[in-house]
Amino acid sequence: MGARHGLRIDAVLIQAVIAGALSFAHLHDLAAAAGQDGWKAWAYPVSVDLLLVAAWRRLRSEGPSRLAWCWFLIALFASLGANVATAGFLDLADPPAPLRLGIAGWPALAFLGGTLLAHSSGKAEPEPVPPAAVTETEDVGSTRVPDPVPVPSPADEPPAMTALSSPPAPSPEPPVPAVLIDHARKVADEYRTRTGSPIDTDTLRLRLGVPPRLADAIAARLS
Repeated sequence: MGARHGLRIDAVLIQAVIAGALSFAHLHDLAAAAGQDGWKAWAYPVSVDLLLVAAWRRLRSEGPSRLAWCWFLIALFASLGANVATAGFLDLADPPAPLRLGIAGWPALAFLGGTLLAHSSGKAEPEPVPPAAVTETEDVGSTRVPDPVPVPSPADEPPAMTALSSPPAPSPEPPVPAVLIDHARKVADEYRTRTGSPIDTDTLRLRLGVPPRLADAIAARLS
């Protein structure tokens, strides 16, 4: 099993070397036929292959993008075009003018593509998160107990003017903030879960740290 796996890898590598060498030679022959002699003819296949590899690495590292796909297809077209052109479809002894023009303009095109692939990022910058709106309601956490709400004492209340024949009017229920009701409900639910019975008013008052009248009003809201 290990020997066959190693043989398969070697065969793939050999095939890649053969394909790369043939494509390299075709690009060299095409550049030489278009008038690029000497070292310049050998530089053209290097330029095409480098642009192809750079575009492929960009696709692998940052995912599909229009820029990377555009330059990958341009380099692939240049490589495949050289393979087809050197297969007898063109007279390399007298290459057409468009071929000479394309070969002459390739260095500038490859430089532009390599620069864009190297110095542009395909990842969008994260948008700034707007600051949360400040509300007047205090944030009550799981372990934070809200400050007790001051309850007016009987001395501060004006004396009620009642008739001698009618019973005294009941004192008004103290205001209870909604945030305190929500916190008391969490405390009551936790107590019911732990003990199996509903929480009594005295325990609720001790847990919340509020006066008795306010504890009664909260208990009435929870019932």
